[in-house]
Amino acid sequence: MANFPDENPNPVMRLSKQGRLLYANRASEPLLQSWNQRLGDSIKGEGKSMLIEAVKSGAQQQEDFYCGDKVFSVVIAPLPGSDNLNVYALDTTGKKKVELALQSALDEVRLLKNCLQQENYYLQDEIKQVHGADAMIGNSKVQEKLLQKVRQVAKTDTTVLISGETGTGKELLARAIHAASRRKDRPLVKINCATLPVGLIENELFGHEKGAFTGATARKIGRFELADGGTIFLDEIADLPLELQAKLLRVLQEGELERVGGNSTIAVNVRVIAATNRNLADSIAAGEFREDLFYRLNVFPILSPPLRNRKNDIAMLAHHFLQKYGAKIGKRFNSIDAPVLARLQAYDWPGNVRELENIIERAIVLSEGSSLHLEEAFDLNITRQSPQRVEKTLREVEQEMIQNALEVCGGKIEGDGGVATRLGVAPSTLRERIRKYGLQRRMPAVVRYLSA
Repeated sequence: MANFPDENPNPVMRLSKQGRLLYANRASEPLLQSWNQRLGDSIKGEGKSMLIEAVKSGAQQQEDFYCGDKVFSVVIAPLPGSDNLNVYALDTTGKKKVELALQSALDEVRLLKNCLQQENYYLQDEIKQVHGADAMIGNSKVQEKLLQKVRQVAKTDTTVLISGETGTGKELLARAIHAASRRKDRPLVKINCATLPVGLIENELFGHEKGAFTGATARKIGRFELADGGTIFLDEIADLPLELQAKLLRVLQEGELERVGGNSTIAVNVRVIAATNRNLADSIAAGEFREDLFYRLNVFPILSPPLRNRKNDIAMLAHHFLQKYGAKIGKRFNSIDAPVLARLQAYDWPGNVRELENIIERAIVLSEGSSLHLEEAFDLNITRQSPQRVEKTLREVEQEMIQNALEVCGGKIEGDGGVATRLGVAPSTLRERIRKYGLQRRMPAVVRYLSA
């Protein structure tokens, strides 16, 4: 290299139009080493494609080349009046670093903007929903007991599992818990595990890094990160794919997650409320739901009662819907006649509060004058399949799992191979559950082990 001009601090080379390297200055050495190129050699690789294009078009070509930790902007230009071409290169490493840093900063700004927009969406949605909590209306003993539970658990960050039939207002219970909690000024983020395709739900829950998969052109924040400081509501939790249940379990246990395609751990502070209308005992028995995840979710179980168990609330709910949809549709009804109320209260309501709301709205549309008519709104003689009842689901699930674990573990409560370790619960909690469900009376063997 010493036999060639060294005055220019930047790489300078000359090529024949056949691609042979005629000369190069000393500053070209890093590039030539990176290209595995020596004087007299024919140029190879990306440089060759640039040369061919320059000769073919008669115009200069420019590309960036990475040489170790350096970046060179390389230009190949035809030499006027000659068959040769000149090669110029400029070390743009510093510029590239600035560009990359700027791009990274812009990506973070876009990410923050997107995050704030989504948080604002969830907060605005929360404002709308809190004022429309129809299923929270009622003064029956069943409803009062339910609301008492909501008030008790809202003060804490305890994980809640809400079970109940479709239409009983499980989401509204979750919203009520969030609205009464210290997290109320942060978003309540909802995700329905049953409506998203398996291939998308992981991405929605945990987000992804740029380049994690085809089409991932930018980093995306998942629902858990959006809910940081607030609450996430996992509706239809029984439909969460088994392979993702382990990742959810990690978030519950350790408060951290990894985005899809990422290798860094992200800490999140999220209160989890889950809901299901399914029998989790069946899902666990079928191998479709993790036993340890059930125990992590079922810290504070709440049953959303069916409307047939709240018959005393039907009149209040019906009047509420009458006013709500009467104003919306532009019809005014003074009251609901006693025969109409009696008919509403005699019905079994397999669709629960949601069905009652639909029936009242439909009746308003169909009724003329100031009296509400139900005849066309619904036929009480329609044969319906009895809805699946889940009042005892959580109790039965716990009883079965504890009893099975006691038998497998030989009645051992604590330590390696004990029931508490197997089920992932504290020994004190396990003993409390055994007493709560009266398993001592039904399982003499358990009593012997507990008293041993």
